[in-house]
Amino acid sequence: MRLKSLATAISAAALLASPALAEGPVKVGMITTLSGGGAGLGIDVRDGFLLAAEQAGNTDLEIIIEDDQRKPDIAVQLATKMIQSDKVDVLTGIIWSNLAMAVVPSTVAQGKFYLSPNAGPSALAGKGCDKNYFNVAWQNDNLHEAAGAHADHQGHKKTFILAPNYPAGQDALTGFKRFFKGDLAGELYTKLGQTDYAAEIAQIRASDADSVFFFLPGGMGISFLKQYADSGVGLPVIGPAFSFDQGILQAVGDAALGVHNTSQWNKDLDNAANAAFVESFQAKYGRLPSLYASQGFDTANLLLSAMEKAAVTDADAFRAALLEADFDSVRGDFKFGPNHHPIQNIYVREVIKEGDVYTNKTLGVALENHSDAYAAECKM
Repeated sequence: MRLKSLATAISAAALLASPALAEGPVKVGMITTLSGGGAGLGIDVRDGFLLAAEQAGNTDLEIIIEDDQRKPDIAVQLATKMIQSDKVDVLTGIIWSNLAMAVVPSTVAQGKFYLSPNAGPSALAGKGCDKNYFNVAWQNDNLHEAAGAHADHQGHKKTFILAPNYPAGQDALTGFKRFFKGDLAGELYTKLGQTDYAAEIAQIRASDADSVFFFLPGGMGISFLKQYADSGVGLPVIGPAFSFDQGILQAVGDAALGVHNTSQWNKDLDNAANAAFVESFQAKYGRLPSLYASQGFDTANLLLSAMEKAAVTDADAFRAALLEADFDSVRGDFKFGPNHHPIQNIYVREVIKEGDVYTNKTLGVALENHSDAYAAECKM
């Protein structure tokens, strides 16, 4: 593996060679968030991806890593440079859906492959799908749909829902409402990057809600959970894994204990690939892997599995190899639907404390072999 980056370097000489069918190196451009708000998400995707690449020891893989600073214009500039100057074959890494919408359509229009390790906006799953776009994480609605189903299972009848006002936030509330059979006590879109939720919590308190569903990833979720716990409102909370992930929980602390959240992955999923991943990630980086790290790891292994079967210069064969998804996912069963988005189980987790570490345990399956609502609109 060859790696070029302004911020990251790995010695290729330390890696063992393995055969691949690629004619020359496959060049991967990773554009992700490595600074500012949300940097922890991008760092985890990067670290999971690099761990898989290192373990494979494939010398035909060259990775260029850049920081998008969570700014769409920066992401577009980086993608243009990587495609036109660096001549990458594959792009990956974007965390935020508004950045994905700025980068992915032009990337695939230029004949490049895009493998998403996170963002899965509905616009790219339905009519905007593309033969060269593969999402290795989920379609944005999925975890929220599972949260809606779980809220029903818990007997909630009037839930107050809120999310940031950007594509993933809009998909989140759409997904929750698709599976929640009760009534809404309120629905709010907050500012992306917001840290003060006093006004929103006051509205929750004044409503007749019996529960709260929120999607606030990264630092937004930390701020909301702490303020919500301090408010004394006390209504049960349900959310997606993005608001209760490993990197967030240590900052939130006791305020998150006992909260149920939905995810397609957890560190205790019982399969050999996952057990090995969790152990090796912790050994290399000194921390438990997050949802984002697991997605970066799976994305790299998907790419590597395709490289073993076809040259990236043979686009049709390489695309077919990606679609096979012939790798051991840390999620267990994994396959792509007709719009190149995952079909997979979505689980319910509960926040617990193991020693001094806050983490999640799996309670059960919320949605089994779940696809997305937009596949029928995809014409490829």
